[in-house]
Amino acid sequence: MHPALVAGIWAGALLLSSVGGWLVTRLVLQLASRSRDAGRRPPRLHGPVLLEPLRVSDGPVGEGAQIVLRGGTWIGVLERLAVTGSLLAGVPEGAALVVAVKGLGRYPELRENPGASERFVIGTLASLVWSAAVGLVAVRLVAG
Repeated sequence: MHPALVAGIWAGALLLSSVGGWLVTRLVLQLASRSRDAGRRPPRLHGPVLLEPLRVSDGPVGEGAQIVLRGGTWIGVLERLAVTGSLLAGVPEGAALVVAVKGLGRYPELRENPGASERFVIGTLASLVWSAAVGLVAVRLVAG
């Protein structure tokens, strides 16, 4: 395949991954907020004894979750670029590195806010699935 065509496929995949992933992730988060259990967290029980105080989450698209996970849009764009780019470069292990860095970086915020934790998991999975799918399709196109 001609190098210019390969470069075009790569550029298109990276653009589709970052911009399209933003739209997909946003849609998935909105759908998740409409589920019957959005924003609810069951108490931890040991028999009849409540092990921790009840904390009510405002759900994955609630204001509390959005404030805690500030910068999430840009982090998501960079995450998708890194995952798609690593697949295009033939280094799928890069996706695992992205997930590890993201999880470790957000851990202190996630531990304290169930709504943010829910938003993080749903958004990250939607973002990763999208960016991996785009990357794999592009790899198949280049491979011919």
